[in-house]
Amino acid sequence: MNTHLALDHPFAHVTRVTLQRSEVRNAFNPALISELTRAFEAIAADTQVRAVILAAEGPAFCAGADLQWMQSMAGFSWEENHADAQALTRMLHTLYTCPVPVVGRIHGDCYGGGVGLAAVCDVVVAAQGVQFCLSEAKLGLVPATISPYVIRALGAQASRRYFVTAERFSAQRAQALGWVAEVCPIEELDAVLNNIVGAIVANGPQATRRCKRLVQEVMGQALSESLLAETTRLIADMRASLEGQEGLQSFLQKRAPEWTSS
Repeated sequence: MNTHLALDHPFAHVTRVTLQRSEVRNAFNPALISELTRAFEAIAADTQVRAVILAAEGPAFCAGADLQWMQSMAGFSWEENHADAQALTRMLHTLYTCPVPVVGRIHGDCYGGGVGLAAVCDVVVAAQGVQFCLSEAKLGLVPATISPYVIRALGAQASRRYFVTAERFSAQRAQALGWVAEVCPIEELDAVLNNIVGAIVANGPQATRRCKRLVQEVMGQALSESLLAETTRLIADMRASLEGQEGLQSFLQKRAPEWTSS
C-alpha cells in the first residue's frame, strides 16, 4: 500500500503519480524510493497506459534527501551505504526505462536527488520561479546515482558547472540548456502539461513506445553501418505492423485511426 504516493487516472490511458510528502517538501526516504519503484514497475506491466504524469503536492517538487534519512546515513557502514544507494539507483532506472513517456510537472524547488527524478522524465514542464540545484558538493558528496540522467538532460558542459558549483539555476536556464520543454506561470502549468499528454495519447500506442526506446538506443551511438541497418529494419517493421498499416490507411482515407476511439 502506498503511503507517500497517490496514483490516479486523470484521462483515459494516462496514469498520474503524485509525491505526497509535502510536510518535508517531498524529500526522498527509503519508503518513498520503494513505492516509486513498485509503482513504475506496475505501470510498465500495464499495456493500456500510454503516458505518465509525475507530479508532487505542496510547495516543492522534491527537496532531495530527507533530513532524518541523511542523519541515519551518517552512521552507516560502507556496505549499508552501498545497499542504500542501490535502491535509489534501481528506482531511477525503473523510471527512466518506463516503456511509455513520462511527463514531469515541476513546481517550487527541485534539489539534489529531485533533479535526478526530474531528469529521468521524457518531457519536463516547469512553473516560472522553479529553482534547480545539484547541492551534493555543499555536503561533501557527489550526485553519483543521478549523474547518468542529469548529464543526459543538462549536457556535459552545464553539468561540469553545476556539479562543482552547486549553484541554483532557474527553469528558464534549464530550458535554454534544452532540458525543460516548457516554462509557464504556475496557474497555466496543468493546461500546458495536459496539451502535451494529449498529443502523446493521440499517437499510435506501440509507435510511441518504440519512439521512446529509439531515442535511448540511438543517443550517443556512432553513425555506423550497424546503426543504419537497425534503423532501416525498424521502419520496415513498423510499416508492416498492424498499427502502422492502420495509421497509414487512416491518413489516406482521411479518418481517425482506430486507437483514438478508446
